Amino acid sequence: METEAIAAALGGRRVLGRTIRKTDDLARLVRKGLPATSVTALAEKLDLANAVLSQKLGIPQRTLTRRLSQESRLTAAESDRTVRLARVYAHAVEMIGDEAKAVEWLRTPNRALGGERPLDLLDTDLGARSVEDVLGRIAYGVYS
Repeated sequence: METEAIAAALGGRRVLGRTIRKTDDLARLVRKGLPATSVTALAEKLDLANAVLSQKLGIPQRTLTRRLSQESRLTAAESDRTVRLARVYAHAVEMIGDEAKAVEWLRTPNRALGGERPLDLLDTDLGARSVEDVLGRIAYGVYS
């Protein structure tokens, strides 16, 4: 189920060009490079401008704009960072139970994360793991 939720956050079949059900399918797509429009789909889910999301993903705005206009693909590294952000978003929605509340939680400073906004920590794998750890504690009723 989680892989399908990640694919849905990236635009689903409409953007990815096929239905993603297994982790292996998603991994192959990441290696090949996600369609650049998956960033736009994720930005819509997170209610962020493309410019803000491109900064969080480490993709220069001009590069993203060019790729969107040419309907090209992200690099494998950019795809991996995009999937990481989509994975944490999907996990937040699953734990919190509501898309709007999950986005609000990702944008709100969190004491368990040293006062940082969860969204601001998703630029690194370690930061994403910290956010997922807090989400796991929420699922078990430990809010710290």
